[in-house]
Amino acid sequence: MEYLVERIEGHTAILTMNNPPANTWTAESLQALKAKVLALNANKDIYALVLTGQGQKFFSAGADLKLFSDGNKDNAAAMAKHFGEAFETLSQFRGVSIAAINGYAMGGGLEVALACDIRIAETQAVMALPEATVGLLPCAGGTQNLTALVGEGWAKRMILCGERIDATKALGLRLVEEVVETGEALNTAIALAAKVANQSPSSVAACKTLIQAGRNMVRNQALPLERELFVGLFDTEDQAEGVNAFLGKRKADWKNR
Repeated sequence: MEYLVERIEGHTAILTMNNPPANTWTAESLQALKAKVLALNANKDIYALVLTGQGQKFFSAGADLKLFSDGNKDNAAAMAKHFGEAFETLSQFRGVSIAAINGYAMGGGLEVALACDIRIAETQAVMALPEATVGLLPCAGGTQNLTALVGEGWAKRMILCGERIDATKALGLRLVEEVVETGEALNTAIALAAKVANQSPSSVAACKTLIQAGRNMVRNQALPLERELFVGLFDTEDQAEGVNAFLGKRKADWKNR
């Protein structure tokens, strides 16, 4: 089975999680996600990545709980490693990653969306981190990324109280950036991803690094890094192209180098 179906549209890679009926994660699919993102990082023509789920009901229901039914700690450690490596690799993708949440995003299904830069949800989408309900915990960045987006109080409601939220509530909490009608998340995400092609890929990568630096770097360290990366752009072809295209009143021809 091809757990991740890939297609390229312009400068955007579209990845569809494909493990029916609920697009659950397996060791194989997590390793495939990591490999896909690394390959896209190496492809200079790719500026954005869109992730969605196959079908009309699930974005992803997370891990298949049958994997943990025997209480095997070695298996649990291996799966936690696969989850962490896959989603952290996605978070570190040099371009812009957008989750098109087209249904239930539960557990590891929400965590993969949290690893993306931007989240677009359809009106019927439901989001939750219910791991504690079955004696587990979010081990793929959920406790950290959710808290960073919605604050400690709502992170505790969702994780400690098992509270599910709908798309409208998620928008109010800033868990997602946009809510669209059923069936429109993917098209909306692709249209947004296409806008990334108007930006210098070199600048986008540097800006993303700086924005995410705020998660673990104090402000007086991030500000000098901002200036350092600004100067570093002058080593790229894109910097000269961008400025001269603007001055010449023409569209920039980015090379991502």
